Amino acid sequence: MQVQQALEANLMTINGITIARPDEALDGDTLRQRACTELLRQAAQKAGLLDANDTPAMDGVQSEAASTAVEALLEQALDVPEPSEQACRRHHNAHQALYTTGERVNARHILFAVTPGVDMNALRKRAETALLDVRCHDDQHDEDTFARAAMTLSNCPSGSEGGQLGWLTSTDCAPEFAKEIFGSKEVGVLPRLVHSRFGLHVVEVLGREAGVAQPFESVQGAVRMALKQQSFVTALRQYLSLLAAHADVIGVELNTAATPLVQ
Repeated sequence: MQVQQALEANLMTINGITIARPDEALDGDTLRQRACTELLRQAAQKAGLLDANDTPAMDGVQSEAASTAVEALLEQALDVPEPSEQACRRHHNAHQALYTTGERVNARHILFAVTPGVDMNALRKRAETALLDVRCHDDQHDEDTFARAAMTLSNCPSGSEGGQLGWLTSTDCAPEFAKEIFGSKEVGVLPRLVHSRFGLHVVEVLGREAGVAQPFESVQGAVRMALKQQSFVTALRQYLSLLAAHADVIGVELNTAATPLVQ
C-alpha cells in the first residue's frame, strides 16, 4: 500500500530518501544517476565512512564529505586488478585507432542539446527527422541542405556557420563524440545519430587525414589505464546492482549498465 501511494504521488525514493521532487521533469539518465549516487552515499554511511547525519541533496549533488566517503567506499569494495602485459597487447592490437596520433577529421554537425527537463523522445524524433532529411535530400543549384538545417535547428553556436567545426583531432572532442567519428573511413553524413554528453548530433564528415599508429611500447601506459578503467566500470556496475537488489527503490527504473555514473 505504501509503495502504491508513493508511485501515485510520483515520488522517487531510495530506501525512503527522496531523490527528486514530484514536479521535476528529469530524463531517465539523470534520474538513474541520482539513484546510484544515493545508493553509494547510503552504503558509505552503513560502512561507517560517512556521518549518519549527512543530508542528501535534492539536486543530486553530494556534500564534499559524502564524495570523499564514497571514494573510500569504492576503494574498499571494488576489486580492480592490474591488467597483464599480454592483455594490454591484445587490447592495443584490437584498438589501433585509439592509439593513432595525428588523425584529423573535417566535420560539421547539427546539435540537438539535452537540457534539464527536455522530452528525450521528442528530441530524438526531431534529430532523426533532420538526419533523414539531410541524408536523402539531393542538393541542386548550390543549395546546401545541411548548412540550412544547422542554422535553423542546431543548439550549437556553430549553427550560425552552417554547423562547421573545422579540422578536429580526437582531443578536440568529447571522448564519446571522438569515438564515433575517428578511426574509420566514413565520409559524408553519418547514417546514425552521434550521442555525446551534450546531446544528439547529426554529423557530416567532409574530409579525413590519416594518422600514424603508435607502437605498443610508446602507449603502454595509456593502454594499461584504459583496461583498468574498463575493470573499474565492470566492478562498479556489479556493486551497484548488488546495492539496488537490497534496496527499496521506488519510481526509478535502475539499469546500472546504462547510467552515466558508470560509463
